Amino acid sequence: MRFAIALLTVICIASVIGTVVKQREPLNNYVNQFGPFWSELFGRLDLYTVYSAWWFLLILAFLVISTSLCIARNTPKIIADLKSYKENIREKSLQAFHHKAIGQLPVPPEQAMAQVSALLDAEGWKARAQIREKGTMVAARKGAANKIGYLAAHGAIVLICLGGLLDGDLFVRALMWAQGKSVYQGGGLVSEVRPEHRLSTSNPSFRGNLMVPEGGRAATAILSMPDGVVLQELPFDVELKKFIVEYYSTGMPKLFASEVTIRDHASGKTSAATIKVNEPLIHEGIAIYQSSFDDGGSKLKLRAVPLASAAPAFEIEGVVGGSTSLSNGDEKLALEFSGLRVINVENMGGAGPEGGTDVRKVDLIDSVQAHLGSGAKTKTEKALQNVGPSFSYKLRDAAGQAREYNNYMLPVDLDGQKVFLAGVRDTPAETFRYLRIPVDAQGEMQGWLQLRQALADPGLRERAARRYAEAATPNDKPQMTPQLQATAQRALALFSGAEGVKPGDKTVGGLPALSNFIEREVPEAERGRVSEVLLRILNGSLFELYKLVHQQAGRPLPEPGPATQTFMTQAVLALSDSMFYPAPVILQLADFTQIQASVFQVARAPGQKLVYLGAVLLIIGVFAMLYIKERRLWIWLEPIHNGGTRVRMALSCTRASPDTDSEFAHLSQAVLKDDQQATAS
Repeated sequence: MRFAIALLTVICIASVIGTVVKQREPLNNYVNQFGPFWSELFGRLDLYTVYSAWWFLLILAFLVISTSLCIARNTPKIIADLKSYKENIREKSLQAFHHKAIGQLPVPPEQAMAQVSALLDAEGWKARAQIREKGTMVAARKGAANKIGYLAAHGAIVLICLGGLLDGDLFVRALMWAQGKSVYQGGGLVSEVRPEHRLSTSNPSFRGNLMVPEGGRAATAILSMPDGVVLQELPFDVELKKFIVEYYSTGMPKLFASEVTIRDHASGKTSAATIKVNEPLIHEGIAIYQSSFDDGGSKLKLRAVPLASAAPAFEIEGVVGGSTSLSNGDEKLALEFSGLRVINVENMGGAGPEGGTDVRKVDLIDSVQAHLGSGAKTKTEKALQNVGPSFSYKLRDAAGQAREYNNYMLPVDLDGQKVFLAGVRDTPAETFRYLRIPVDAQGEMQGWLQLRQALADPGLRERAARRYAEAATPNDKPQMTPQLQATAQRALALFSGAEGVKPGDKTVGGLPALSNFIEREVPEAERGRVSEVLLRILNGSLFELYKLVHQQAGRPLPEPGPATQTFMTQAVLALSDSMFYPAPVILQLADFTQIQASVFQVARAPGQKLVYLGAVLLIIGVFAMLYIKERRLWIWLEPIHNGGTRVRMALSCTRASPDTDSEFAHLSQAVLKDDQQATAS
């Protein structure tokens, strides 16, 4: 019994692990979540495929066999006990019971027998009488369902474990072994997978996923195995006519449903149905559940804008799930289109970078900590807002290393400043770090991009530094112009990453470059004052550079004012962050055609009904064993010389409780109510 309870405990713990830890995910996901050591250890313990792990199935099989043997051994005894009233007990043995009573009734035994029978019937006792030479033994029982609860609970364990075995991948493995099938470990289209990786429609038990794009059809489910996948042929086609999705104000899906048409392969008949979450469609014994939804191959039209070079922008077209190539000089990058989200409901209440502050009035090092690589910072105040479509993609180098990007199509209003958000992260375990690009007067990012390209031009940096020095030099101190120009030109060069703090230093660029310069060249006591001066020079030089960009493009020069100051403040921060943006271009979503796909879970589960039946039996069994007590009552009626009847009573119970004492007191009082000298204990 202790060993069986220990095994049941292991099963419960394993089931919790199987619920908490996502099953059959790619190994990289577990490495990112748990780290290399623990992910490998958990993999060796088969915690990523708990329900098909050999030790889990072995425990289930052992519990089925051992519990079945236990039931087979005890059922005859229980049945015999249910049939027996134990009326053969000796009358003297009644004195050995804990609950006992003795007394006399002033009526003959026949009348006493009638009174006892009537009382027991009224109290719900089933009784049987045995007439002996010296008297009559009445044996009664109540709560026989307690024994049935034992059988129900143990039978439930067998059914649930048996259902788990049937709905596991035992049948899949057995069929693969019997038919010479193997696991598929490659990629590509489902239609290109060879027959040795496919299971026939006669498979009696399976559970897999089926993704169907809008307007498309599919008849092959994908079964995940620990070391690959196996394809399961279905006896019908599922055609997705329309996918329906509704959202809460928080952006979470409220409802998603699929309008489908089922085409049976054998009969050729078609039938229309709507599949919703928790409302599956059952066809030919196969349940089709609405699991989730995905992108079905949306068409994207992108605009690629080089960051540093003055090369013209170019267009890229692709399909979600597809890929193309990009060139970065001699480096070749693979552009993989990952996804499209048409609705993005974000919390915009008080959100945004602390970039509304004039950078000329803050400490440089604090500014780096507050702004470098950060995204939109969320405060506790909530203001949910749909910020429009976004798309995600990956750039993979020749070594196979990839970074993931997520860019928004429309500008987002953060603290009164509209910015384009371009996110990047190195691994899926990280959150996106957003480059926040301010929009220009035309609502585009072109003004900032031209400023970014101009910053990489040494000639334009020199002209901007000269114009700033001429404008900032006091009329009575013209000798300051060359020194001021040299300082401005050095600040722009450091900020652009064109040179290091000292010859031979690794170039950094952005605000960190100026921070390194101050920490290495300026005494600590002077750093605050120098930071403020240097930032004012940098801001002024960048503004002159921005005016040069407008002049070259033939646009009106920007007028000084709050709007221009806000733009330049965010532009400085974005320029600094862009020095660490790992892609040579920024991709903008110009247009798209959304194609949605529905993800179904298809299952043929012969053990499901066994599990449901086992659950019902388990509830009944536990209730019967915990709340129903088996009691047995014996009443000995013996005639005495004065024409009366001597009565002896005894009660036994499987589980003693205060209720048992009260019940026996009530019975003894009811039987011996005419005897004023009766004793009970």
